[in-house]
Amino acid sequence: MTKPRLVIAAFTLATACITANGQELVQPPSVAGLTDAASKAEPSRPQPLPSIGGLTLETLEQMALANHPAISLANARIRALQGKCLQVGLPPNPTIGYVAGEIGNEGNAGQQGGFIGQNFITAGKLQKNRSIVAAEINRAEQQLAAMQRRVQTDLRKGYYAALLAQRRHQLAEALVRVNTNAAAASKSLYEAEEIPLAGLLQTEVQQQNALVLQRTAQNGLSQAWRRLSAIVGGEALPIQPLVGDVSQIPESLDWHNQLSRLQAESPEIAAAMAGVDRARRALNRACVQSVPNINTQLSVQYDDSTQDTIAGVQVGIALPAWNRNQGGIRQAKAEVSEAVRNVDRVELDLNRRLADAFRQYSDAHITATTYATDILPRAQQTFDLVQQGYAEGEVGYLDVLAAQRTFSQTNLTYLDALGSLWESYVQIDGLLLDGSLLQR
Repeated sequence: MTKPRLVIAAFTLATACITANGQELVQPPSVAGLTDAASKAEPSRPQPLPSIGGLTLETLEQMALANHPAISLANARIRALQGKCLQVGLPPNPTIGYVAGEIGNEGNAGQQGGFIGQNFITAGKLQKNRSIVAAEINRAEQQLAAMQRRVQTDLRKGYYAALLAQRRHQLAEALVRVNTNAAAASKSLYEAEEIPLAGLLQTEVQQQNALVLQRTAQNGLSQAWRRLSAIVGGEALPIQPLVGDVSQIPESLDWHNQLSRLQAESPEIAAAMAGVDRARRALNRACVQSVPNINTQLSVQYDDSTQDTIAGVQVGIALPAWNRNQGGIRQAKAEVSEAVRNVDRVELDLNRRLADAFRQYSDAHITATTYATDILPRAQQTFDLVQQGYAEGEVGYLDVLAAQRTFSQTNLTYLDALGSLWESYVQIDGLLLDGSLLQR
Protein backbone atom coordinates (compact mmCIF):
# COMPACT_ATOMS: atom_id res chain seq x y z
CA MET A 1 0.00 0.00 0.00
CA THR A 2 1.46 3.39 -0.98
CA LYS A 3 1.54 6.20 1.54
CA PRO A 4 -1.30 8.16 -0.08
CA ARG A 5 -3.33 5.03 0.41
CA LEU A 6 -2.71 5.34 4.14
CA VAL A 7 -4.88 8.45 4.18
CA ILE A 8 -7.64 6.67 2.29
CA ALA A 9 -7.44 3.82 4.80
CA ALA A 10 -7.67 6.27 7.69
CA PHE A 11 -10.77 7.95 6.33
CA THR A 12 -12.31 4.61 5.44
CA LEU A 13 -11.80 3.74 9.09
CA ALA A 14 -13.59 7.00 9.94
CA THR A 15 -16.72 5.86 8.18
CA ALA A 16 -16.49 2.43 9.77
CA CYS A 17 -16.02 3.81 13.28
CA ILE A 18 -18.86 6.31 13.02
CA THR A 19 -21.16 3.70 11.53
CA ALA A 20 -20.28 1.14 14.19
CA ASN A 21 -20.90 3.56 17.06
CA GLY A 22 -23.96 5.28 15.72
CA GLN A 23 -25.22 3.56 12.61
CA GLU A 24 -28.51 5.40 12.67
CA LEU A 25 -26.57 8.65 12.12
CA VAL A 26 -25.18 7.69 8.73
CA GLN A 27 -27.97 5.35 7.75
CA PRO A 28 -31.11 7.32 8.66
CA PRO A 29 -34.22 5.27 9.41
CA SER A 30 -37.43 5.55 7.51
CA VAL A 31 -39.49 8.50 8.71
CA ALA A 32 -43.19 8.12 9.48
CA GLY A 33 -45.73 10.89 9.23
CA LEU A 34 -44.57 12.62 6.04
CA THR A 35 -47.81 12.28 4.09
CA ASP A 36 -50.92 14.39 4.42
CA ALA A 37 -52.83 11.38 5.69
CA ALA A 38 -50.34 10.87 8.50
CA SER A 39 -50.64 14.49 9.59
CA LYS A 40 -54.34 13.91 10.24
CA ALA A 41 -53.81 10.81 12.33
CA GLU A 42 -54.26 10.70 16.08
CA PRO A 43 -51.13 11.88 17.90
CA SER A 44 -48.65 9.20 18.79
CA ARG A 45 -47.11 8.98 22.22
CA PRO A 46 -43.69 7.75 23.26
CA GLN A 47 -43.88 4.16 24.40
CA PRO A 48 -41.44 2.46 26.78
CA LEU A 49 -38.77 0.70 24.75
CA PRO A 50 -38.17 -3.03 25.19
CA SER A 51 -35.49 -3.89 27.68
CA ILE A 52 -32.47 -5.55 26.09
CA GLY A 53 -29.93 -4.60 28.74
CA GLY A 54 -29.39 -1.26 30.42
CA LEU A 55 -31.88 1.20 31.87
CA THR A 56 -35.18 1.59 30.07
CA LEU A 57 -37.52 4.57 30.02
CA GLU A 58 -40.19 2.53 31.79
CA THR A 59 -37.84 1.63 34.66
CA LEU A 60 -36.78 5.25 35.13
CA GLU A 61 -40.40 6.44 35.16
CA GLN A 62 -41.31 3.92 37.85
CA MET A 63 -38.34 5.06 39.95
CA ALA A 64 -39.25 8.73 39.54
CA LEU A 65 -42.93 8.29 40.37
CA ALA A 66 -42.00 6.31 43.48
CA ASN A 67 -39.22 8.58 44.76
CA HIS A 68 -39.97 12.12 43.62
CA PRO A 69 -40.51 14.43 46.64
CA ALA A 70 -43.00 16.65 44.81
CA ILE A 71 -45.41 13.71 44.46
CA SER A 72 -45.07 12.91 48.16
CA LEU A 73 -45.73 16.58 48.91
CA ALA A 74 -48.91 16.58 46.80
CA ASN A 75 -50.11 13.39 48.52
CA ALA A 76 -49.47 14.97 51.92
CA ARG A 77 -51.61 17.95 50.94
CA ILE A 78 -54.48 15.63 50.05
CA ARG A 79 -54.20 13.83 53.39
CA ALA A 80 -54.20 17.17 55.19
CA LEU A 81 -57.38 18.22 53.39
CA GLN A 82 -59.01 14.90 54.22
CA GLY A 83 -58.33 15.61 57.88
CA LYS A 84 -59.72 19.11 57.43
CA CYS A 85 -62.86 17.67 55.80
CA LEU A 86 -63.44 15.48 58.83
CA GLN A 87 -62.87 18.32 61.26
CA VAL A 88 -65.10 20.99 59.70
CA GLY A 89 -68.11 18.65 59.79
CA LEU A 90 -67.89 17.81 63.46
CA PRO A 91 -70.51 19.44 65.73
CA PRO A 92 -69.35 21.58 68.67
CA ASN A 93 -68.75 19.83 71.97
CA PRO A 94 -71.34 20.14 74.73
CA THR A 95 -70.58 22.29 77.77
CA ILE A 96 -70.96 21.19 81.37
CA GLY A 97 -70.50 23.14 84.58
CA TYR A 98 -71.50 24.16 88.08
CA VAL A 99 -74.23 26.71 88.85
CA ALA A 100 -75.36 28.23 92.18
CA GLY A 101 -77.69 31.00 93.30
CA GLU A 102 -79.09 32.73 96.43
CA ILE A 103 -76.09 31.60 98.40
CA GLY A 104 -76.28 32.87 101.99
CA ASN A 105 -79.91 33.95 101.75
CA GLU A 106 -81.23 33.67 105.33
CA GLY A 107 -78.13 31.68 106.20
CA ASN A 108 -78.88 28.91 103.72
CA ALA A 109 -76.64 27.38 101.11
CA GLY A 110 -79.01 28.53 98.42
CA GLN A 111 -79.54 26.71 95.17
CA GLN A 112 -76.68 24.41 94.16
CA GLY A 113 -76.46 22.27 91.01
CA GLY A 114 -75.03 21.71 87.57
CA PHE A 115 -75.87 22.37 83.96
CA ILE A 116 -75.20 20.97 80.51
CA GLY A 117 -75.45 22.93 77.28
CA GLN A 118 -75.28 22.25 73.57
CA ASN A 119 -75.04 24.51 70.53
CA PHE A 120 -77.01 23.08 67.58
CA ILE A 121 -75.74 24.10 64.12
CA THR A 122 -78.63 24.76 61.74
CA ALA A 123 -79.23 24.97 57.98
CA GLY A 124 -76.85 22.10 57.19
CA LYS A 125 -73.81 24.31 57.73
CA LEU A 126 -71.58 21.43 58.79
CA GLN A 127 -72.44 19.45 55.66
CA LYS A 128 -71.79 22.52 53.56
CA ASN A 129 -68.44 22.98 55.26
CA ARG A 130 -67.47 19.45 54.25
CA SER A 131 -68.77 20.05 50.75
CA ILE A 132 -66.40 23.00 50.37
CA VAL A 133 -63.41 20.97 51.54
CA ALA A 134 -64.45 18.09 49.27
CA ALA A 135 -64.06 20.48 46.34
CA GLU A 136 -60.65 21.46 47.68
CA ILE A 137 -59.70 17.77 47.80
CA ASN A 138 -60.82 17.40 44.19
CA ARG A 139 -58.61 20.33 43.21
CA ALA A 140 -55.68 18.87 45.16
CA GLU A 141 -56.15 15.54 43.38
CA GLN A 142 -55.98 17.32 40.03
CA GLN A 143 -52.83 19.06 41.21
CA LEU A 144 -51.40 15.64 42.12
CA ALA A 145 -52.23 14.38 38.62
CA ALA A 146 -50.54 17.47 37.20
CA MET A 147 -47.47 16.86 39.34
CA GLN A 148 -47.25 13.26 38.18
CA ARG A 149 -47.37 14.55 34.61
CA ARG A 150 -44.66 17.08 35.41
CA VAL A 151 -42.44 14.38 36.83
CA GLN A 152 -43.07 12.14 33.83
CA THR A 153 -42.34 14.95 31.37
CA ASP A 154 -39.16 15.99 33.18
CA LEU A 155 -38.04 12.38 33.35
CA ARG A 156 -38.62 11.83 29.63
CA LYS A 157 -36.79 15.02 28.78
CA GLY A 158 -33.89 13.91 30.94
CA TYR A 159 -33.97 10.43 29.43
CA TYR A 160 -33.78 11.65 25.84
CA ALA A 161 -31.16 14.23 26.77
CA ALA A 162 -29.01 11.49 28.33
CA LEU A 163 -29.63 9.23 25.35
CA LEU A 164 -28.49 12.00 22.99
CA ALA A 165 -25.49 12.77 25.18
CA GLN A 166 -24.61 9.08 25.07
CA ARG A 167 -24.76 9.11 21.24
CA ARG A 168 -22.82 12.35 21.00
CA HIS A 169 -20.10 10.92 23.22
CA GLN A 170 -19.90 7.76 21.10
CA LEU A 171 -19.57 9.86 17.96
CA ALA A 172 -16.91 12.06 19.57
CA GLU A 173 -14.87 9.03 20.59
CA ALA A 174 -15.09 7.67 17.04
CA LEU A 175 -13.94 11.01 15.64
CA VAL A 176 -10.96 11.05 18.00
CA ARG A 177 -9.86 7.61 16.79
CA VAL A 178 -10.39 8.65 13.18
CA ASN A 179 -8.48 11.92 13.44
CA THR A 180 -5.67 10.32 15.44
CA ASN A 181 -5.17 7.78 12.66
CA ALA A 182 -5.44 10.51 10.03
CA ALA A 183 -2.84 12.65 11.83
CA ALA A 184 -0.45 9.69 12.02
CA ALA A 185 -0.95 8.97 8.32
CA SER A 186 -0.43 12.64 7.44
CA LYS A 187 2.79 12.72 9.43
CA SER A 188 4.06 9.76 7.44
CA LEU A 189 3.13 11.46 4.19
CA TYR A 190 4.79 14.70 5.27
CA GLU A 191 8.00 12.91 6.21
CA ALA A 192 7.94 11.27 2.78
CA GLU A 193 7.49 14.77 1.29
CA GLU A 194 4.23 13.73 -0.40
CA ILE A 195 2.07 16.42 1.28
CA PRO A 196 2.99 19.95 2.39
CA LEU A 197 3.30 21.08 6.00
CA ALA A 198 -0.11 22.75 5.70
CA GLY A 199 -1.71 19.34 5.15
CA LEU A 200 -0.10 17.93 8.28
CA LEU A 201 -1.11 20.96 10.35
CA GLN A 202 -4.68 20.72 9.06
CA THR A 203 -5.04 17.12 10.24
CA GLU A 204 -3.47 17.96 13.60
CA VAL A 205 -5.94 20.83 14.02
CA GLN A 206 -8.81 18.45 13.33
CA GLN A 207 -7.33 15.99 15.80
CA GLN A 208 -7.26 18.66 18.53
CA ASN A 209 -10.81 19.73 17.66
CA ALA A 210 -11.92 16.14 18.01
CA LEU A 211 -10.26 15.88 21.43
CA VAL A 212 -12.04 19.06 22.56
CA LEU A 213 -15.32 17.67 21.26
CA GLN A 214 -14.70 14.44 23.15
CA ARG A 215 -14.09 16.27 26.43
CA THR A 216 -17.14 18.50 26.05
CA ALA A 217 -19.23 15.46 25.09
CA GLN A 218 -18.08 13.73 28.28
CA ASN A 219 -19.04 16.82 30.30
CA GLY A 220 -22.43 16.87 28.59
CA LEU A 221 -22.95 13.19 29.37
CA SER A 222 -22.10 13.75 33.05
CA GLN A 223 -24.47 16.72 33.23
CA ALA A 224 -27.29 14.74 31.60
CA TRP A 225 -26.96 11.93 34.14
CA ARG A 226 -26.81 14.35 37.07
CA ARG A 227 -29.99 16.04 35.90
CA LEU A 228 -31.63 12.67 35.34
CA SER A 229 -30.67 11.59 38.86
CA ALA A 230 -32.28 14.74 40.29
CA ILE A 231 -35.56 13.90 38.56
CA VAL A 232 -35.52 10.26 39.62
CA GLY A 233 -35.23 11.50 43.19
CA GLY A 234 -33.06 8.73 44.62
CA GLU A 235 -29.32 8.29 44.88
CA ALA A 236 -27.07 9.57 42.10
CA LEU A 237 -27.27 7.27 39.09
CA PRO A 238 -23.94 6.12 37.66
CA ILE A 239 -23.40 6.66 33.96
CA GLN A 240 -24.57 3.49 32.25
CA PRO A 241 -26.08 2.38 28.94
CA LEU A 242 -29.62 3.49 28.16
CA VAL A 243 -32.01 1.42 26.08
CA GLY A 244 -33.63 3.34 23.25
CA ASP A 245 -33.35 4.63 19.71
CA VAL A 246 -33.34 8.41 19.84
CA SER A 247 -33.16 8.66 16.05
CA GLN A 248 -36.64 7.15 15.65
CA ILE A 249 -38.50 10.25 14.54
CA PRO A 250 -42.05 10.36 16.00
CA GLU A 251 -45.09 10.70 13.81
CA SER A 252 -46.29 14.13 12.84
CA LEU A 253 -48.61 15.80 15.34
CA ASP A 254 -51.71 17.71 14.31
CA TRP A 255 -52.40 21.09 15.91
CA HIS A 256 -56.18 20.66 16.23
CA ASN A 257 -55.87 17.17 17.70
CA GLN A 258 -53.37 18.34 20.29
CA LEU A 259 -55.43 21.41 21.18
CA SER A 260 -58.57 19.28 21.67
CA ARG A 261 -56.63 16.74 23.73
CA LEU A 262 -55.14 19.49 25.88
CA GLN A 263 -58.53 21.07 26.59
CA ALA A 264 -60.06 17.69 27.43
CA GLU A 265 -57.28 16.14 29.52
CA SER A 266 -55.31 18.98 31.11
CA PRO A 267 -55.18 18.70 34.92
CA GLU A 268 -54.63 22.46 35.01
CA ILE A 269 -58.08 23.07 33.52
CA ALA A 270 -59.59 20.40 35.79
CA ALA A 271 -58.04 22.07 38.85
CA ALA A 272 -59.39 25.46 37.73
CA MET A 273 -62.86 23.93 37.30
CA ALA A 274 -62.59 22.43 40.78
CA GLY A 275 -61.84 25.95 41.98
CA VAL A 276 -65.12 27.13 40.43
CA ASP A 277 -66.97 24.30 42.16
CA ARG A 278 -65.37 25.21 45.45
CA ALA A 279 -66.28 28.90 45.08
CA ARG A 280 -69.92 28.06 44.32
CA ARG A 281 -70.15 25.79 47.34
CA ALA A 282 -68.63 28.55 49.47
CA LEU A 283 -71.29 30.95 48.18
CA ASN A 284 -73.99 28.47 49.14
CA ARG A 285 -72.46 28.24 52.60
CA ALA A 286 -72.26 32.03 52.94
CA CYS A 287 -75.96 32.36 52.13
CA VAL A 288 -76.96 30.28 55.17
CA GLN A 289 -74.41 31.81 57.52
CA SER A 290 -77.01 34.24 58.89
CA VAL A 291 -79.44 31.44 59.83
CA PRO A 292 -79.09 31.46 63.63
CA ASN A 293 -77.83 28.47 65.51
CA ILE A 294 -79.75 27.24 68.57
CA ASN A 295 -78.11 27.49 71.96
CA THR A 296 -79.62 25.24 74.63
CA GLN A 297 -78.89 24.68 78.30
CA LEU A 298 -80.40 22.36 80.89
CA SER A 299 -79.72 22.85 84.61
CA VAL A 300 -80.62 20.88 87.76
CA GLN A 301 -80.31 22.46 91.24
CA TYR A 302 -81.07 21.64 94.83
CA ASP A 303 -82.77 24.42 96.85
CA ASP A 304 -81.41 24.19 100.39
CA SER A 305 -84.07 26.49 101.85
CA THR A 306 -87.06 24.51 100.54
CA GLN A 307 -85.25 21.19 100.11
CA ASP A 308 -86.66 20.97 96.59
CA THR A 309 -84.93 19.87 93.40
CA ILE A 310 -85.59 22.28 90.59
CA ALA A 311 -84.76 22.17 86.89
CA GLY A 312 -84.23 24.91 84.37
CA VAL A 313 -84.21 25.06 80.57
CA GLN A 314 -82.73 27.82 78.45
CA VAL A 315 -83.00 28.14 74.66
CA GLY A 316 -81.64 31.07 72.67
CA ILE A 317 -80.86 32.17 69.12
CA ALA A 318 -79.05 35.15 67.69
CA LEU A 319 -81.26 37.72 65.99
CA PRO A 320 -79.89 38.56 62.50
CA ALA A 321 -80.84 42.20 62.87
CA TRP A 322 -77.74 43.95 61.54
CA ASN A 323 -75.35 41.18 60.53
CA ARG A 324 -76.88 38.98 57.86
CA ASN A 325 -73.47 38.12 56.40
CA GLN A 326 -73.97 40.65 53.61
CA GLY A 327 -70.24 41.20 53.19
CA GLY A 328 -69.47 37.49 53.22
CA ILE A 329 -72.06 36.82 50.50
CA ARG A 330 -70.70 39.65 48.39
CA GLN A 331 -67.18 38.31 48.80
CA ALA A 332 -68.28 34.77 47.88
CA LYS A 333 -70.00 36.02 44.72
CA ALA A 334 -66.87 37.86 43.68
CA GLU A 335 -64.80 34.73 44.29
CA VAL A 336 -67.13 32.76 42.01
CA SER A 337 -66.56 35.30 39.25
CA GLU A 338 -62.84 35.20 39.89
CA ALA A 339 -62.77 31.39 39.67
CA VAL A 340 -64.76 31.37 36.42
CA ARG A 341 -62.46 33.91 34.82
CA ASN A 342 -59.48 31.92 36.04
CA VAL A 343 -60.68 28.97 33.96
CA ASP A 344 -60.69 31.22 30.89
CA ARG A 345 -57.20 32.44 31.78
CA VAL A 346 -55.85 28.89 32.13
CA GLU A 347 -57.35 27.85 28.79
CA LEU A 348 -55.85 30.85 27.00
CA ASP A 349 -52.49 30.32 28.66
CA LEU A 350 -52.49 26.69 27.55
CA ASN A 351 -53.29 27.79 23.99
CA ARG A 352 -50.36 30.19 24.07
CA ARG A 353 -47.94 27.65 25.50
CA LEU A 354 -49.08 25.02 23.01
CA ALA A 355 -48.49 27.49 20.17
CA ASP A 356 -44.90 28.01 21.34
CA ALA A 357 -44.23 24.30 21.87
CA PHE A 358 -45.86 23.34 18.58
CA ARG A 359 -43.72 25.85 16.69
CA GLN A 360 -40.59 24.38 18.24
CA TYR A 361 -41.82 20.87 17.47
CA SER A 362 -42.69 21.70 13.86
CA ASP A 363 -39.32 23.34 13.20
CA ALA A 364 -37.43 20.48 14.83
CA HIS A 365 -39.50 17.87 12.98
CA ILE A 366 -38.77 19.50 9.63
CA THR A 367 -35.06 19.79 10.45
CA ALA A 368 -34.64 16.23 11.75
CA THR A 369 -36.68 14.78 8.89
CA THR A 370 -34.70 16.67 6.28
CA TYR A 371 -31.43 15.52 7.78
CA ALA A 372 -32.61 11.93 8.06
CA THR A 373 -34.00 11.64 4.54
CA ASP A 374 -31.80 13.99 2.53
CA ILE A 375 -28.83 15.72 4.15
CA LEU A 376 -27.24 12.76 5.94
CA PRO A 377 -27.42 10.43 2.92
CA ARG A 378 -25.94 13.19 0.73
CA ALA A 379 -23.18 13.84 3.24
CA GLN A 380 -22.37 10.14 3.28
CA GLN A 381 -22.41 9.97 -0.51
CA THR A 382 -20.22 13.07 -0.78
CA PHE A 383 -17.71 11.64 1.63
CA ASP A 384 -17.58 8.36 -0.31
CA LEU A 385 -17.11 10.18 -3.63
CA VAL A 386 -14.33 12.37 -2.25
CA GLN A 387 -12.56 9.29 -0.93
CA GLN A 388 -12.87 7.64 -4.31
CA GLY A 389 -11.73 10.78 -6.13
CA TYR A 390 -8.67 11.10 -3.93
CA ALA A 391 -7.78 7.47 -4.52
CA GLU A 392 -7.98 8.13 -8.26
CA GLY A 393 -6.01 11.36 -7.98
CA GLU A 394 -8.89 13.61 -8.99
CA VAL A 395 -9.22 15.61 -5.76
CA GLY A 396 -6.70 16.95 -3.29
CA TYR A 397 -5.87 15.87 0.22
CA LEU A 398 -7.42 18.98 1.75
CA ASP A 399 -10.69 18.17 -0.01
CA VAL A 400 -10.74 14.87 1.85
CA LEU A 401 -10.25 16.70 5.14
CA ALA A 402 -13.04 19.15 4.32
CA ALA A 403 -15.41 16.32 3.39
CA GLN A 404 -14.63 14.49 6.62
CA ARG A 405 -15.21 17.66 8.66
CA THR A 406 -18.53 18.31 6.90
CA PHE A 407 -19.60 14.73 7.43
CA SER A 408 -18.87 14.91 11.18
CA GLN A 409 -20.54 18.29 11.63
CA THR A 410 -23.63 17.08 9.79
CA ASN A 411 -24.01 14.18 12.23
CA LEU A 412 -23.62 16.49 15.23
CA THR A 413 -26.19 18.93 13.84
CA TYR A 414 -28.57 16.04 13.28
CA LEU A 415 -28.21 15.07 16.95
CA ASP A 416 -29.02 18.65 17.99
CA ALA A 417 -32.14 18.59 15.82
CA LEU A 418 -33.22 15.27 17.36
CA GLY A 419 -32.73 16.72 20.83
CA SER A 420 -34.96 19.69 20.07
CA LEU A 421 -37.53 17.40 18.44
CA TRP A 422 -37.85 15.02 21.38
CA GLU A 423 -37.87 17.83 23.93
CA SER A 424 -40.80 19.58 22.23
CA TYR A 425 -42.59 16.31 21.48
CA VAL A 426 -42.40 15.17 25.10
CA GLN A 427 -43.55 18.63 26.23
CA ILE A 428 -46.67 18.43 24.07
CA ASP A 429 -47.37 14.81 25.00
CA GLY A 430 -47.06 15.74 28.67
CA LEU A 431 -49.83 18.33 28.36
CA LEU A 432 -47.25 21.15 28.67
CA LEU A 433 -46.55 20.18 32.27
CA ASP A 434 -42.94 20.20 33.46
CA GLY A 435 -40.80 21.83 36.15
CA SER A 436 -41.56 19.25 38.85
CA LEU A 437 -38.81 20.58 41.13
CA LEU A 438 -40.01 24.18 41.13
CA GLN A 439 -41.61 25.42 44.34
CA ARG A 440 -45.38 25.81 43.99
